[in-house]
Amino acid sequence: MKSKILKCSECGRYTLKAVCPACGAAAINPRPARYSPEDRYGVYRRRMKRFYDDGAGT
Repeated sequence: MKSKILKCSECGRYTLKAVCPACGAAAINPRPARYSPEDRYGVYRRRMKRFYDDGAGT
C-alpha cells in the first residue's frame, strides 16, 4: 500500500488524512511541484510571486 504524507496548513503537523486530526484544518502536499524546463506557466507564477513579495497584493 502506498500513501502520500500530507502537512497541516495551520499547525504544521504531518498526517495521512485530508483533514488534520489535531486542529481540523485542511492538509496539503508539502512537496514542491516538479521542475520542468518546458514550464508553460512559469512566467505567470514568477510574476505573481514578485507581485505579492512587493507587498502590492496584500
